[in-house]
Amino acid sequence: MEDELAASITLLGAVWGGAKAFTVTSGPGFSLMMEHIGYAVMTETPCVFVNVQRGGPSTGLPTLPAQGDMMQAKWGSHGDYEMIALCPNSPQECFDLAIRAFNLSERFRTPVMLMMDECVGHMTEKVVIPPADQIEIYPRRRTTRRPGEYRTFEPEEDLVPAMAHAGEGHRFHMTGLTHDERGYPAMNPETQDRLVRRLMDKVRLAADDLVHVEEEGIEGADVIVVSYGITSRVAQRARRIGAPERPEGGQTPPARGLAVPGRQGTPVGPKHQGFCRPRAEHGTDGARGGARRRRRRAHLQRSARGRDGPPSRSDSLR
Repeated sequence: MEDELAASITLLGAVWGGAKAFTVTSGPGFSLMMEHIGYAVMTETPCVFVNVQRGGPSTGLPTLPAQGDMMQAKWGSHGDYEMIALCPNSPQECFDLAIRAFNLSERFRTPVMLMMDECVGHMTEKVVIPPADQIEIYPRRRTTRRPGEYRTFEPEEDLVPAMAHAGEGHRFHMTGLTHDERGYPAMNPETQDRLVRRLMDKVRLAADDLVHVEEEGIEGADVIVVSYGITSRVAQRARRIGAPERPEGGQTPPARGLAVPGRQGTPVGPKHQGFCRPRAEHGTDGARGGARRRRRRAHLQRSARGRDGPPSRSDSLR
């Protein structure tokens, strides 16, 4: 396609035509795709976006690594939604987590991010590719309803709707507007509240299954090192150099392949003095501290409003 805007919307059309599809970008291209990522969330289109992170802002450092897009993966498109993001640290994990990304996208009918960085993107290592019949594939959830009975966004028990493909005889409507189970616009706070809660809950309620963390040497450690991507390999090496005689103490190797919506992957015990979170970013402490404050403010605002739409009446808050 001619640019990232075209690639990201063509991706969605391919999925509704019956294909499994993904697209790859880096830097400003990721920013250009944000509108269509939000559209994929709203239309519940299972697809994969691969972002090979590099330094920025703007054109930045096209051939040098960074990990500054993780906040963008989580909150890059406007509105309320949950995003699943996987972070490989090797060519092998790129292969393995790409399969997992497709499986999760089909399971939850949602876009999934594969967030690598430039070092991993250009890395050359051995990759073991198992026979095709040994690779677990989550099949697309297809409707069993007859034409005329199918509702595009009617959820099943796990809050995820079944899909139909264009050209199969089903009539369905797709829109980025707030919509009912048929897919037709329904511009009222009640529908917005019901739809957005379902879009978020279908991911949130499965958070324990989504978090993918590797742990090593946690017992007896004073400090837990949490990292992902190429930084996890640097941290792992640093830990082994720094504590060659204390494999169970001092710094611990990384957690990687993290999924967002973020449950705690590592329990913190009384002997753990703190976390160390090395990342290839600039100014991360301030940015993340600001993000935490924004989340707290957003929680208070949602508590006061109760739902999207007009503010609640004062007497309803007593």
